[in-house]
Amino acid sequence: MTMPEIIVRDAERYVAVRLPVVIPFAEEVDPAFDELFEAFSQAEVPSNGMEFIKFNVVDMPSLEIETGMTTDATIPLSGRLVEGVLPAGRFVRMKYTGAYEGLLDATAMLIGWAKEKGLRWDATSSQAGELFACRLEVHDNNPSIEPDPSKLVTTLLFKLADI
Repeated sequence: MTMPEIIVRDAERYVAVRLPVVIPFAEEVDPAFDELFEAFSQAEVPSNGMEFIKFNVVDMPSLEIETGMTTDATIPLSGRLVEGVLPAGRFVRMKYTGAYEGLLDATAMLIGWAKEKGLRWDATSSQAGELFACRLEVHDNNPSIEPDPSKLVTTLLFKLADI
């Protein structure tokens, strides 16, 4: 893992498949990404944007996530496809290298670091759980590119509350 750092990001448009999941959710993610890539293919748009999982609602172990990709292209929406904008602002960024099973621990370490530093996420509490403005796991590579799980690289990007 890299040390967490605070960065500033611009807003980016994206298309995603939104779905409710329960941890562990690995079996739901691949079909959702397949659905997303098929939508890009049908629209004849290259799927070469930033690939991510966006955590909208966290109420452990239940989550609402989006498997998405940034794009400026128009993708026809149907079924579970949604479009949105990843907001601009200050984010905490940390890179994790290893199997996806280790991401829960990496995330816990990032959350602990932020708490120690007195940082607050851009999130609100609700009956559904914690609602995050933008909490991402960005897949810098994936098993279709890198078959060795120990070499998978994921960037955690969590939006900070405005100060």
